[in-house]
Amino acid sequence: MPELRVCIDVDDLDKAITFYTQALGLKVGRRFGNDVAELLGAQVPIDLLAKPGGTPARPGGPPVRDYARHWTPIHLDFVVTGLDEAVQRAQAMGASLEKGIQEQKWGRIALLADPFGHGFCLLEFKGRGYDELTGS
Repeated sequence: MPELRVCIDVDDLDKAITFYTQALGLKVGRRFGNDVAELLGAQVPIDLLAKPGGTPARPGGPPVRDYARHWTPIHLDFVVTGLDEAVQRAQAMGASLEKGIQEQKWGRIALLADPFGHGFCLLEFKGRGYDELTGS
């Protein structure tokens, strides 16, 4: 089975380390020079990659990296306990709350964006979590 790693491009590595460690409680595992930091504490390692704004996002040209709020079909969901406090911590570290806490059958969710324009969600499960949707 392949190993999964999540990579997040950021324009300021130190700011990103501060955000993800203080807002979400992750820990720095290793630093690889000045351009990569490995964060631990989630189910998979998260690598922060320093990539300046305006640089090509893929070989051969456009689009270029832009750290204003953007949309991508892939985002991260962080499961937390104490959702209200987790949202407050994330906002205090620079996250934008895009949709406040919503109650769902499986728990509660808040939609945010990190200081680098990446959307993410904070989830707090109740009962059996997503299994509440199965009805069994």
